[in-house]
Amino acid sequence: MQVDDVVKKATPSAILSTSPSTLQDSGEKIIYVEFTEGDVRNPINYSRVKKWAITLTACIFAATTSASASSYAISLSSMTKELKCSDIDLALGLGLYPAGFGVAPLFTSPFSEEVGRRPVYIFSSITYTLTGVMVALAPNIQTVMVGRALGGIFGSIGASLAGGSIADIWLPHERGVPMALFAFSSLFPFNMGPIIGGLVVSHPHMDWRWVQWIGAMTSVLNFVLVLVFMSETRSSIVITHLARDARQVTGDNRLKARIEVDRESLLSLIKIACTRPLYFLCTEPLVQSLSLWIGFTWGVMFCLLAALPPMFQSVYGFTIRQSGFVYGAQSVGAILGSLGNLYQNKLYKYVFTPKQEARLYSACVAAILLPIGMFVVAWTSTPRIHWIVPIMGLTVFMTGVVVIVQVSFLYLADCYNTYASSAQASQNLFRNLLAFVFPLFSSRMFAFLGYKWSLTLFGVLAVLMAPIPFVLFAHGSNIRARSIASRNILAADSQSEYNDSECI
Repeated sequence: MQVDDVVKKATPSAILSTSPSTLQDSGEKIIYVEFTEGDVRNPINYSRVKKWAITLTACIFAATTSASASSYAISLSSMTKELKCSDIDLALGLGLYPAGFGVAPLFTSPFSEEVGRRPVYIFSSITYTLTGVMVALAPNIQTVMVGRALGGIFGSIGASLAGGSIADIWLPHERGVPMALFAFSSLFPFNMGPIIGGLVVSHPHMDWRWVQWIGAMTSVLNFVLVLVFMSETRSSIVITHLARDARQVTGDNRLKARIEVDRESLLSLIKIACTRPLYFLCTEPLVQSLSLWIGFTWGVMFCLLAALPPMFQSVYGFTIRQSGFVYGAQSVGAILGSLGNLYQNKLYKYVFTPKQEARLYSACVAAILLPIGMFVVAWTSTPRIHWIVPIMGLTVFMTGVVVIVQVSFLYLADCYNTYASSAQASQNLFRNLLAFVFPLFSSRMFAFLGYKWSLTLFGVLAVLMAPIPFVLFAHGSNIRARSIASRNILAADSQSEYNDSECI
C-alpha cells in the first residue's frame, strides 16, 4: 500500500487518551499506534524475570534439538540389528537432520514477520515432538530417515528464532551473557546427547527406540515451557495486536500499526530470505571463507559422532556405555570454548579497538587448536597409549570448534550490519549441508584408510584452512572495501537513510 499521498503530519487533537498505547495521528487516513516510553507491553521493557524466562525457554528449545541431532549416533549398532540397514542408510539418517536444519530456515524465517515468534515456536515444538514419536515407532529405516529429515526441518523452525528472540528483549549492551548462554546451549547438549543415549542403549531392556522416546518426552516438556513462558517478543507484532484491539474498541479503522502499512508481502520476504544468503555465499569472500572453515569443522564433528564409538570399542575394548562417555571430552571442550569466548568478548570490549577484526583473536588460537586436536586423536588412538590421550585431543578439537562457531556469528554480524542475518544464514546453510555430506563418505573412508590416516587427513585439511582467520585479521578491512554489500552498508550509514527490515 502506498501511503505517501494519504499520510499527513500528526495533529495533537488526534491523540486518544483511551487508547492502549500512544496514538499519533499521521493524517486524515491513518492514525499510527505506538508504544509509550517505558510501556511494559513493549518486549524491550519486559521485566528481567520475564526476559530470563523467555531466554531460558529459547535456550532449552535449542538444547533439545541439539541433543537429538547427536543422540541418534550412539544407537546405530542397536538400530542395525533390528532394522537390518546398511552404513549408508544409517549415515543418511544422521545427515538428513542437519540438512533440514540448514535449508528450512530459509523458507520459514519470514513467517515470524507475519504472525510473530510465539505461534511459530508453538507450531515448531508440536511438530518436532511428533517427528520424535514417528522415529521411535518406525518399522523400517526409510521411516527413520523421513522422520529425521522432518525433525531437522521442524526443529530448526523454532531453534533458528532463539537468537532473534534474545535480540528482541535485551538491549545491545545486555546481550553478551544471554547470547553466550544460547551458544553454549546449542553446543554442550550436542555432546551430552550421546552420553545419555549410551546409558539408555547399554541397559539390557532398552534399545535405540528408547533413545528416541526419551527425546520425544523431552520435546513434550519443551512444548509446555513454550506455552507457559514464551511470550511474544517481536515488538511489531505486539503493536499490531494493540492496533487491532483499538480498532475493535473504538470502531475507528484508521488506527494501524506501522508494519500494517509498510509491511512487505510474505512472498517477497520468502524470496529475500531464500535468495540473499545464496547470493552472499557466491559473491562475498568473508562469507565464503568462514563458511568453508566452519562447514569443514561441522562436517568433521558429525563424522566423529558416528566414528567414535566403534573406534574406541575396537581399539580399547570399550562397551557401548563407555563409548558414550567419550563424548564427555567434547562437552568439556564446549565449556572451555565458551569460557574462551567470554574472555574474547572482554578483550574486544575493554582492551582492543572495537572494530570487526578484533573479534578474531580467539579464532586465530582456534585455528591452531583444531589440527593439534585432530593429530593427537589420530596418532595416539592405539592400544599402546592410554585412552585418556586421544580423549584430551578431542577436548582440544571441540574447544576450537566452539570458538569458531561463536566468533563467525559475531564477526559476520559486525561486518554486514543490516545484512547480518543473511550472511549468518549463508554460513548456517553451508555448515549444515556439509554435516549432511561428510557422514555419507566417512564410513567408507574409515574402512579404507583406517582411523589413523582418516583423522590425519582431517588434520591436514585443518592445517590448510588455519590461515583463514589470520588473513581476515590482516586484510579483512581491505576485503570489505571491495565488497558490494559492505559498500552498500557504508553508503547507507553515511546518508542515514537505510532502514532495512531484514527478518532474523
